[in-house]
Amino acid sequence: MTAAADQPTRRLLLVHAHPDDESIGNGATMARYAAEGASVTLVTCTLGEGGEVIPPELAHLTADREDALGEYRIGELASAMREVGVADFRFLGGAGRYRDSGMMGVPDNDVRHCFWQADPDEAAGHLVAVVREVRPQVLATYDEQGGYGHPDHIQAHRVALRAYELAADAGFRPELGAPWRIAKVYYNRMPRSVIEQGLAETAAKAPFPGVAQVGDVPGVVDDEVVTTVIDGAAYAGAKAAAMRAHATQITVDGDFFALSNDLGQPLVATEYYQLVHGAPGPERPETDLFAGLGAEVVAR
Repeated sequence: MTAAADQPTRRLLLVHAHPDDESIGNGATMARYAAEGASVTLVTCTLGEGGEVIPPELAHLTADREDALGEYRIGELASAMREVGVADFRFLGGAGRYRDSGMMGVPDNDVRHCFWQADPDEAAGHLVAVVREVRPQVLATYDEQGGYGHPDHIQAHRVALRAYELAADAGFRPELGAPWRIAKVYYNRMPRSVIEQGLAETAAKAPFPGVAQVGDVPGVVDDEVVTTVIDGAAYAGAKAAAMRAHATQITVDGDFFALSNDLGQPLVATEYYQLVHGAPGPERPETDLFAGLGAEVVAR
């Protein structure tokens, strides 16, 4: 397979823990690159079986009742990806291979087939297969703390970074395809000044009974840590629509949203990243995840 003959020139891979994480964190980025003709591949590591459910009429889906939420969220994810124009979305190792581990410290962390209990190299092998198939130049995922400490987010980070290493190793499972080196790896980020201003606006305008705190928002860092700013203003509507598609998890109202805790947050269309592997582009901050990749890289 050659990129020139069979694949779009620019190829982006995103790794997330549960359905809905991708729309909240990268919805505008995904919509922008898909609209520009780039290949966008999403790998979601669990079905989100342990999530709470917002609409009362769907409360029967939860793990302590019918335990049918995971299957339902597959449909929500499909609807969300239609809104942002992403056709290639997959579950790590196949739908349901790894179960939602729940929040840190709960009994679900100890379930044998939950994602938190997965062997990182074994799980990374499933992702290596995807990397070698689609050959992305760019990978976006969480930092070492998973953005906010959720065990599935932490494990998604570990698996994504391990797959980044192993996919380039010709000696690792050659039956999965030819080795591939991802040129740039990013962490999802939120600048502190942006979220502080956004939460202040939420407190003044949003129709929710409470307002989230900075500590509730994944990936918050001091502004100078951010290396890359993706202007998604033209795709704010697509991002909002994708978030609405995750109706069991998210309530969207205008420029704001809330999770099951009913604490309002701003719906941010500009999305932020930290480059952690690879050479940066010439601009500071970068305005393109593919910045600095020469023709010889994108043509591979």
